[in-house]
Amino acid sequence: MRFMHLPVTTLNGWGRYPITRGHEHRGEDLEAITAGAVLTRGLGRSYGDSSLPPPGNHLVAASSLADRFLAFDAETGVVRVEAGLSLQHLNDWSLPRGWFTRVTPGTQYVTIGGMVAADVHGKNHHVDGCFGEHVVALHMRVADGRIVACSDAHEADLFRATLGGMGLTGHILEVEFRLRQIPSPWLWVESERFPSIDRLVDGVKQSSATWPFTACWMDGLSHGTALGRGIVLRGRWAEPSAAPPWLPPRKRTVAVPFVLPNWFLNTPAVAAFNALYYWKHGERVHRGISHPATFFYPLDAVRDWNRAYGTRGFTQYQCVVPTSGAERSVQRFLEVMHLHGGLPFLCVLKDCGAEGKGMLSFPKPGITLALDFPMRGEHTQRLVDALNEAVIAQGGRIYLAKDALTRAEHYRAMEPRLDAWNSVRRKWDPAGTLRSAQSVRVLGDQP
Repeated sequence: MRFMHLPVTTLNGWGRYPITRGHEHRGEDLEAITAGAVLTRGLGRSYGDSSLPPPGNHLVAASSLADRFLAFDAETGVVRVEAGLSLQHLNDWSLPRGWFTRVTPGTQYVTIGGMVAADVHGKNHHVDGCFGEHVVALHMRVADGRIVACSDAHEADLFRATLGGMGLTGHILEVEFRLRQIPSPWLWVESERFPSIDRLVDGVKQSSATWPFTACWMDGLSHGTALGRGIVLRGRWAEPSAAPPWLPPRKRTVAVPFVLPNWFLNTPAVAAFNALYYWKHGERVHRGISHPATFFYPLDAVRDWNRAYGTRGFTQYQCVVPTSGAERSVQRFLEVMHLHGGLPFLCVLKDCGAEGKGMLSFPKPGITLALDFPMRGEHTQRLVDALNEAVIAQGGRIYLAKDALTRAEHYRAMEPRLDAWNSVRRKWDPAGTLRSAQSVRVLGDQP
């Protein structure tokens, strides 16, 4: 067994903010390396501080070496894997065999355990819900050291609290979940341009009524009658008659080789890019076959793209606002963002379906927006405060897997399920052994 105890090191999430210090255990045996750890950390692709230890140089278990396939049933599509297996390796194994995960986030550089902890969603939430809806069972190490198997039929409270529980209910060791059999490993894709936020939201809704995968890029820097203009992307798995007869080749990638100067990404440059991207699409609907990596993971084409934000890092703010009056809700959100100087360098909008069974799972019926903001100290904190107040007023909520700045009082105001989840968490961890930098900031845990 490979095993390594690293000294105190610096750790950060994908947003490169905040940066903290802690010990990190790496090894192939998750049962061994989670002993004494306050948290399990996968590939560190949550954006903020949810995968970071609380202040005080605490021990975290790094799961990425525990990455074996354990079982697969070709009749049912149920696969069992160690929690440190990456989605990329799962896709490399499953796509040539005619299977694919039923739910995928926007990057394949995540672990399966991390997908459970964040209860990730994707372009098909309006059809298939979150990843947790397709998880059959979990194998966990809880706070007192016991190894517990849980599912909807056994220790259901622990199971549902763990889906979207940000790793705070126990260390996830193994995950059993359903794959989907697909007709081909290619996608049939359409894209369409819309000139304003009301047309864009309407385009997303209409697309979601007939397409299993929908999402859109939105120009977050546009104003006036062009506020919220964007491009809707929709897709479905291609039938063999329409797909190339070969497997999709591995996509070539480029890398940002080092942390770029803080001025590299600036508002005029991004505004010019957005305008060019919008107008270049043209008015006609584009149709054609797409590589799965291009459709599901466009940002993965640039390795270490987070370095482009410079030494200060960035934060991604993701919220969902209710379906009722969604056009006006999204417009009001954008107006509050611009009023407080919010200039997102990337903005993605998706349609969400029914709330899932995870006790703290993020999506609910409505429209979700994900926006990247460069970190600018107190200015960014005030912006997030204003956006949270707007979301609370509209009955929405934020996604903890992306959050780095939400205040405890704001999260409690938007999350009526918190008390019930805390009750389950304390049942399995009465001493509060498992915690993170985020749980100290948002949930009031002790450092």
